[in-house]
Amino acid sequence: MHKFLKLFILSIVFFSCSSNDDGNNIIPQNIVKAVYNQAYQENFDADTIGSILLNANDAYVLVDPFLENVTVNIAAIKARGNEVGAYISIGTGENYRNDFAQMQQYLVETPWGQWPNEFFINKTTTGIIDLMKARIDKIADWGCDWVEFDNMDWIYDDELRETYGFEVTQVEGIAYYQELCDYVHSKNMKCMAKNLVENASSFDGVLYESYDNEKNWWDVSGAQSFVNSGKLVIINHYNEANCDAIYNEYKAIYGNNISYICEDRNLEKYVHYNEN
Repeated sequence: MHKFLKLFILSIVFFSCSSNDDGNNIIPQNIVKAVYNQAYQENFDADTIGSILLNANDAYVLVDPFLENVTVNIAAIKARGNEVGAYISIGTGENYRNDFAQMQQYLVETPWGQWPNEFFINKTTTGIIDLMKARIDKIADWGCDWVEFDNMDWIYDDELRETYGFEVTQVEGIAYYQELCDYVHSKNMKCMAKNLVENASSFDGVLYESYDNEKNWWDVSGAQSFVNSGKLVIINHYNEANCDAIYNEYKAIYGNNISYICEDRNLEKYVHYNEN
């Protein structure tokens, strides 16, 4: 092929995969997906495995693989072109998990007032990281594509630290979730941050929880940095009478570069956007 023609074709390919935000900075093409969420709920029932198997295609599907009858369906979910994310709380221990007895020595004694079945992790320089890695090993064996890190922001909350007395510092907590993400990557999976991207540049995506009375509460520049890097940015919005209107509000801020799921208070269920 003629050298000039080859360069011209390459330039077309590059331009088609990129966009230019201000004439200087090239922004990679964003990944935008439909989102299904079986792992947690706020006001109404979460997506069921049955509805996911029936409706989800080429979506990010978040499941709690440690619940009964979930892992047996992962292969079928993936067969529809979906990427499966596995929920894991890294900032708390949950007393209904099979490994809670082993984890309990690394937790504070007082349950979290907001979620009374959970106890904040007290130290990250102990055996807690081995228990978390053992969970990640299982998640990899089950064939998941992502691990979603819930409660990774507990170390930034000084009020919680004072109330519950956990000793882990911000520096230790940051090193902890960075090491866990590195371990996820070593298992050929991706890391989904939850509700923050500070000191999480190695993560592959972020999910923010948004509320009808508290929208876009997070660091916008941090969210935009993930958008600019072409990473998966999800907004999971709760308890909304007009899901379309809120989606338009977020698109006005971030463009068409976010994936969006909305808990509709009229339908009393999740409504899914960005579907093919």
